[in-house]
Amino acid sequence: MENINKVIHRADTRGHAAEGWLESFHTFSFANYYDPQRVRFGTLRVLNDDIIEAGMGFGMHPHDNMEIITIPLEGDLEHRDSMGNTSVIKYGDVQVMSAGTGVFHSEYNKNGDRPVKLLQIWVFPNKRGVTPRYGQLSLNIEDRVNKFQQILSPDVNDEGLWIHQDAWFSIGRFDNEKEFGYKLKRENNGIYIFIIDGEVEVNGEKLGKRDGMGISGVDELNFRTLAKSEVLIMEVPMTI
Repeated sequence: MENINKVIHRADTRGHAAEGWLESFHTFSFANYYDPQRVRFGTLRVLNDDIIEAGMGFGMHPHDNMEIITIPLEGDLEHRDSMGNTSVIKYGDVQVMSAGTGVFHSEYNKNGDRPVKLLQIWVFPNKRGVTPRYGQLSLNIEDRVNKFQQILSPDVNDEGLWIHQDAWFSIGRFDNEKEFGYKLKRENNGIYIFIIDGEVEVNGEKLGKRDGMGISGVDELNFRTLAKSEVLIMEVPMTI
């Protein structure tokens, strides 16, 4: 592949909102945060890093024609939706909601004594107007030690959950001074790397905790950890 394009979003350059009960960091434009240079990376539209205070949360609100992925990082998050689903997700779980023709949902911190931390990610779908659906999966986090564990794909029969898009998400937890790689699943996709924790060198670029980097025009990435690290890979189409 040719024409390598790269964008780096440092943790301290993200949009920030504090509502008292909610603190949120926006990698891409969201709500009152708008940066014309940071609207999306390919079909990756939203990457929010949220902290919800004990017992608080988002009341019922609508979505449509978006694939919504929630990855808890700490604590327990209670989900309810207009499809009749009620569930609690925690670290090691992944949740997907295809909003399609329209759905309402709420998200609350199930814990009364500590905050819940989560990533909420929106991806543009490859088909509009689908029937809304809900998916949740508890994964064995030991399967992501010093390797990538796939948590999302386009294939209902593949590892992890699936969405209406040619996208693959993977998470790995790596010891210090580990070297590893990631090969593109689909030609012409781009890859967005988000460092949940630690410090990692990716194709020669150093990324720290909560830094993000999007890159397209490559077939594979090479990683080297500079500390014990947790890394989220989001491979997505570059055109909507």
